[in-house]
Amino acid sequence: MAKALRESGRDIVLSICEWGTANPERWGPTTGHLWRTTGDIYDAWEGQKDWSHGMTNILDMQVERAAHAGPNGWNDPDMLEVGNGGMTTTEYESHFSLWAMLAAPLIAGNDLSRMDADTVRILTNKDVIAVDQDPLGKQGRRMLKEGDLEVWVRPLQGGEFAAVLFNRGKTPADMKLKWDRLGLATEQKADVKDLWSKKVTKGVSGSYGGKVAPHGVIMVRVTPQR
Repeated sequence: MAKALRESGRDIVLSICEWGTANPERWGPTTGHLWRTTGDIYDAWEGQKDWSHGMTNILDMQVERAAHAGPNGWNDPDMLEVGNGGMTTTEYESHFSLWAMLAAPLIAGNDLSRMDADTVRILTNKDVIAVDQDPLGKQGRRMLKEGDLEVWVRPLQGGEFAAVLFNRGKTPADMKLKWDRLGLATEQKADVKDLWSKKVTKGVSGSYGGKVAPHGVIMVRVTPQR
């Protein structure tokens, strides 16, 4: 199929789906442009139904695959469930943020003709989409996991970084992104933009953090000062 599409003389994206059963991240880059890494997603925070998995279960299956993604060849953790009603607004923000960190294809899986304001707000967050679409094409990695608390980091073009402080727990948690997770010196100053609140904090050094809601995220873009 890949050979036939290449020989057609047309620009065609080939999306491969064998549900991640034969390590497609190892051979997918020479065959197509994106490849499903798991069974189907369904609209739930966690769980499993036959061959389908909840959002956080799908997320966990991506951790070891980051090295295989890059420009023109992407791990595909399946489409977005934002707006389908099985998760909370906070959980959908987490879902969208984490898929952007994974450099995943952002395919809306909801009814676009019947969206509430929160669904539109989440799916059209230009700052989060920009992280997903960053030209460097590096998939984010989980840099820290301590119980329910996780730190995900993604390098961006031009020496910037995206990061997500992710709270899987059921209570609010104080979390910090330490500069050493980014490979930055503690004294390095950086401007930090919260991609959901849109708050910009300039000249931050050492670390950045805050209280993360249950099942929520703080997602930031870190721009080191020169």
